[in-house]
This record gives sequence, C-alpha cells and structure tokens, in this order.
Amino acid sequence: MQIFSKVLTDTDVRFRFSLPTHCLQHLDFAGNNSVDLHVKDSCGELRVIRCLKRDGDYDKPVLSKGWRQFVAYYELTVGDKVVLYSEDDHNLGSQFRIEAKRRINLFGEEVWGEVTRAN
Repeated sequence: MQIFSKVLTDTDVRFRFSLPTHCLQHLDFAGNNSVDLHVKDSCGELRVIRCLKRDGDYDKPVLSKGWRQFVAYYELTVGDKVVLYSEDDHNLGSQFRIEAKRRINLFGEEVWGEVTRAN
C-alpha cells in the first residue's frame, strides 16, 4: 500500500527528507522521538533509515540517518521522486519499501521511471 510520494527538493537531497504529517499513523515511535525504519529499496536490499519527529506541537517527521546514503546510492537529484510503501517482508525483515523515480520523456510524454543503481 502506498503511503505517500514526493518530488525531491534541495533540502530533501542535501540534508533530510521531510514526510507529510499523516505518515505518523504508519510509524511506531513507542514514546520516543525517533524510530529506525527497516526499508527494502528498489534493488531488494534492506536499509535502516532513522525517522525523527520534531518536539513540540508540530510533530512533522523527517528521515535523517541513512537517508543521505540512499540519495547517494541512487544518485538522486532535485526533481526526482520518492515513493514509500507499507510492506512487510518477513524474509528480509522490512516494514516498508522505498522506490526512487526519475522523470523521463518517452515519445513526447513525461513519465516516471524507476531509478536503479548504474554500477
């Protein structure tokens, strides 16, 4: 099930990735301000990406530790898209699946194609 998708901004690519507040309902912080998400990427590899929620009245979640490695691995840039899915893979131990997508022009029509590792 798709939780959300977002076109990447400069801040998303260079520092941290902010998630919409409605994503909090899919995350179990267990009374803490952070939770490590076990995420399967497009190559089927398990990644651990930390999600923080801000203190105070506005609990907007952000992906921090592990996020920049994901960006670098897939060579993501501003304008690319990330899609997060809820998906339990008991064999891999993941709770979520994350896909990177890039806008491509296909016969004059813009479509989103999945980004895979070039190397």
